[in-house]
Amino acid sequence: MNGMTRRELQITDRAEICDILDRCGIVHLGLVDGDEAYVVPMNYGYTMDEDGTLSLYIHGAPTGRKIDLMRANPKVFFEMECDIQPFEGEVACKYGMAYKSLMGRGRAVILDNPEEKMDALTKFMKTQTGKDFEFNEKLVKVVSVIRIDAVEYTAKCRRLPKAMREAAE
Repeated sequence: MNGMTRRELQITDRAEICDILDRCGIVHLGLVDGDEAYVVPMNYGYTMDEDGTLSLYIHGAPTGRKIDLMRANPKVFFEMECDIQPFEGEVACKYGMAYKSLMGRGRAVILDNPEEKMDALTKFMKTQTGKDFEFNEKLVKVVSVIRIDAVEYTAKCRRLPKAMREAAE
């Protein structure tokens, strides 16, 4: 993990980071298209090792812009958020948004091995549904499965202002 400007908002606890990953459901994946950015929302699965190493898993059609861009440049950026709650203030600059988020950069690896694809899709479905599914070679043959190996990432929590939290209790 890497530092951030507002360190008082940073989440470093592995369990809290996994909670964000479990609840977001959608990752916004940033790719490079020549000299322009291309961002696409995707469902995902993930694994996080004990040392904090994070991998995301996505899938999609075997052909198309997203796959073409990852083949040309595997560098990606990802962002996700949950627990979004707007709040008001006495003046305009005191308005804001409470949230939890995770963002980072990594490398996309297009999986070719059927066993790896089946394992990745099992992790994907576990994250998305909480259930265990089995896949066979016939099912994974018709989709692209991508593993995103995070190079660095940060998690963040912006809470409601203290007065609003106390009023809600």
